[in-house]
Amino acid sequence: MEKRRLPKSLRLKAALRHNLPVTVVYLVLRLIVIVSLVSALLRKQYESAFLCVLVLVLFLLPMFIERNFRIHLPDTLEIIILLFIFAAEILGELQCYFIQYPHWDTMLHTTSGFLYAAVGFSLIDILTRNSKLKFSMTPFYMALVAFCFSMTIGVLWEFFEFGMDRTFNLDMQKDTVVQTISSVTLDQTNSNTPVVIRNIHSVSVNGQDLGLDGYLDIGLYDTMEDLFVNFVGAVVFSIIGFFYIKRRGEGSFARQFIPTIQEDADEAHDEKKQCPETGDG
Repeated sequence: MEKRRLPKSLRLKAALRHNLPVTVVYLVLRLIVIVSLVSALLRKQYESAFLCVLVLVLFLLPMFIERNFRIHLPDTLEIIILLFIFAAEILGELQCYFIQYPHWDTMLHTTSGFLYAAVGFSLIDILTRNSKLKFSMTPFYMALVAFCFSMTIGVLWEFFEFGMDRTFNLDMQKDTVVQTISSVTLDQTNSNTPVVIRNIHSVSVNGQDLGLDGYLDIGLYDTMEDLFVNFVGAVVFSIIGFFYIKRRGEGSFARQFIPTIQEDADEAHDEKKQCPETGDG
């Protein structure tokens, strides 16, 4: 109880000392973001500065969840979350990695699909292990719920991107240059027959050639690719989660991605301290 009464600054330091790898990653990334924040302020790039402040707040999210909801985040999962936030906002947005590296967005959406499934799976796992609730699910249905949870979050995110693009004329749904289009709108007979145009290398808007060597697709390809790689990440974790429940926690790999109730994590930690030679198997 005394720990909960400590000043926030001391509680933060105690939490950071809890695990060295997480602490090192957190401090290094935080330092980089603070440097970026100062640089943005000096250049009067206030939008970039606001993004840096947002990242600093998001970095505290794992710690907030652990302390306020009594949920233990495995070290590997916590590090991935921190790196994901940094890769998406600082590298992706501020350093323009989304533009410079075509597959950067794909990598992040695959990772997010994996993480969303881990969160959905852990929520169901915590519920089924709660002695106050008469609630149980087979490993298959737990994996299915994790998959559906991940895909739902992925779809909602694409809704958000579309809404931001339409409302504020942004380009969160990145455009794709294609050389072939197929559309029934071009069918002058109105017979619902798609008209295919191939080998498109020049497109003009208001008499001005865009110089793109193709037709500019407005977000469709990007959205479908994002959902597909989200699907891949969700399937991968759902399979991992299925076997994790099937064998009820055996093996160390799945444990690195599945949050647990704090009491369960403490018991597992005590058992490991008493029998360090047994490992996780």
